[in-house]
Amino acid sequence: MGYKVAVVGATGNVGREVLAIMEERQFPADTVVALASSRSIGAEVSYGDHKTLKVQNLADFDFEGTDIVLSSPGAKVSAEHSPRAAAAGAIVIDNTSQFRMDPDVPLVVPEVNPDAIGGYRNKGIIANPNCSTIQLVTALKPLHDLMPINRVVVSTYQSVSGGGKAPMDELFNQTRGIYMNQPSVSHQESFTKQIAFNVIPHIDIFMDDGSTKEEWKMMAETKKILDPEIKLTATCVRVPVFIGHAEAVNVEFDGDVNEDEIRDALKSAPGIVVVDHRADEGYVTPTECAGEDAVYVSRIRMDATIDNGLNFWVVADNLRKGAALNTVQIAEELIRSYMEKAA
Repeated sequence: MGYKVAVVGATGNVGREVLAIMEERQFPADTVVALASSRSIGAEVSYGDHKTLKVQNLADFDFEGTDIVLSSPGAKVSAEHSPRAAAAGAIVIDNTSQFRMDPDVPLVVPEVNPDAIGGYRNKGIIANPNCSTIQLVTALKPLHDLMPINRVVVSTYQSVSGGGKAPMDELFNQTRGIYMNQPSVSHQESFTKQIAFNVIPHIDIFMDDGSTKEEWKMMAETKKILDPEIKLTATCVRVPVFIGHAEAVNVEFDGDVNEDEIRDALKSAPGIVVVDHRADEGYVTPTECAGEDAVYVSRIRMDATIDNGLNFWVVADNLRKGAALNTVQIAEELIRSYMEKAA
């Protein structure tokens, strides 16, 4: 049985990646509809190598008869149209921040908490976590199963594509401008400071306690997905990389663990590839993970400065596993565990 699927935000970075991944994975869709704002009506987006879809207007689209909606249009647009699609009978997998902390909406990474998908029955919506959270909890899950985690300290190195197309253009234009001896400030719109040849310890808005909202998201989402008892603190940094997020992670366990157990747990976990050789090039960087589906773990070593401590490095393609791939994987698990049984 094939399904009718609507991709909302089809002209954006994540929407285009969703369409590419659906075709790559032969998603069981008989009909795929590309939706975006009125500015994009009639534009064409690729669905695989040999197909194109004409973009339709999200604002007046009738979701009646649509089975699944894969939505990445931005939080404000999602707040209006995801509930509308759900009310029409579709199951919405929402990639924005709008519904992530709603207690009636499951927040899902299929390798971590697939059973939570059943919570879609509450509102007809499943939330996709923040990109930086997805790769983190994918790596933490097998470790938490091995020995409960008490505390996590994470520093992120997040690519500009996490903010969309405009930040990618800004990095490109600033870099070109510097090489051409042009002032970079003329190309400074998406970021608070120059991003080319720089790093910016500021993603999203500042909160009352001095954290940024991106840092708060990592804490709150990890608790919701993995375990509310885990303590987590984060420093989130934007770096001049186009695609691929990296994270340096320090973990404090509740009891003794050894490095061999940790390596075995990570190597046997779904969605993770361990590349950890204590030699030149024996680790994965964002450039190498771009276009890949896996979450890569490197630089595994015990932390002797605390009891039961561990350090590791984790990277993933933020547009794929950090967004589009995770969305499609949720849809695949939804069909496999819930919709096929009802068919």
